[in-house]
Amino acid sequence: MNTTKPTILSVQPLGFPWQTLDPFLFCVHHHDAYPPGNAHMGPTASLAGRNLGQDFAGKDGWSMYHGESVPGFPAHPHRGFETVTITRQGLIDHSDSLGATARFGGGDVQWLTAGKGVVHCEMFPLVRTDQPNPTELFQIWLNLPARSKMVAPHFTMLWREDIAQVQSVDANGRRTDVACVAGSLGGAKGLPPPPDSWASQRDSDLAIWTLKMQPGARWTLPAATGQGTRRMLYFFKGSALSIAGQAVPPGSAIEVQAGVDAELVCGDDVTELLVLQGRPIGEPVAQYGPFVMNTQAEIQQAFLDYRRTEFGGWPWPASDPVHPREQGRFARHADGRVETR
Repeated sequence: MNTTKPTILSVQPLGFPWQTLDPFLFCVHHHDAYPPGNAHMGPTASLAGRNLGQDFAGKDGWSMYHGESVPGFPAHPHRGFETVTITRQGLIDHSDSLGATARFGGGDVQWLTAGKGVVHCEMFPLVRTDQPNPTELFQIWLNLPARSKMVAPHFTMLWREDIAQVQSVDANGRRTDVACVAGSLGGAKGLPPPPDSWASQRDSDLAIWTLKMQPGARWTLPAATGQGTRRMLYFFKGSALSIAGQAVPPGSAIEVQAGVDAELVCGDDVTELLVLQGRPIGEPVAQYGPFVMNTQAEIQQAFLDYRRTEFGGWPWPASDPVHPREQGRFARHADGRVETR
C-alpha cells in the first residue's frame, strides 16, 4: 500500500456527463421538476420553444430529452457495455427488442447488459395529474471486457426492497445511510449483477454505492480490498464536505486513493454522494455514440449489424411506449417471467 500519496488524488467540477474512471464509461444525473401529467402522461405545460427530440436545455427546470410527448429516451440501440439505471424519484417505463418490458422507480435499479446488441427505450411517464412529478435518476455506463462484448443481452431488476442498506451513527448521533447497489460494505452485500458483467468477476472489486449523510455527520469510507482499484466520489448534494481533513467544493468529482480509509465530514445540511469504484479493465476503448467496442473496425461492424438486423427488431407499436397510468412496478422478462412489486 502506498501511503505517501494524499488521500485525494484529484478534484474537478461536475460536468455533463460526469467524468468517470475505467471500468466506468459514463455517468449522468438527471433531475427534473416535471409538472402534473396530462391525459397522455406528458407535461401539462406548453412545449413551444423546446427543441423536441433533442431537448436538454432544462427550461423551467425540466427537459423532454428525446421524447416528443412523454419525456425520456425512445428506442435506441446499444452494444458492448452495460447500463445501470438508479432511480431516486419518479418512474421509468422500459421496453426492449428482446420483448422485455418494465415499470420501475423510487429506488429501484435496472441493470442491462447490452452485449452483442439490444434496442431499448426509457420513458418517464408523468402519472400524477394533481401534483408535480419530480424525476431523478443516475444512469451509469459500465464497460464490458473484450471477451464479453458479444454475449447475449440480459436485463436484471434490483428492486428497492431487496437492495442492501447500511446505517451508521457517529459519536454525535448523526446518521449516514448507504445503499449498496453493487459490491460489499461491511456485512452488507449488493444483489447479484448480470452473469456476464465485469461486476460478476471476483477480482473486479466493483462497487456502486449511494450515500446520504445527516447534517454534521461523520463517516469513514473503508479502504477497498482489491489490487489496482480506483475510486471516484461524486459530491452532488450539500454545501460543505471534507475528505480526510481536506475541504472539497460542492458539485465535485473527487478521485481518492482506494486503498486507504477516508473520513467524510459533511456540513450543516443533508449531503449526498455517489461512489463508483472498480479495478480497471485496462483494454482499448473505441466508442461512437451508443456502441462501445475495442477497435474502430468493431464499431463499423456494429453499425453494419444494426442496419441489417436492428438487433432483433422492435416488437412494440411505437418507439416510445408507456404503460397505463394505474400500472404498478413490474418487470416482464424476455422469457415471459413476470415480477410484480
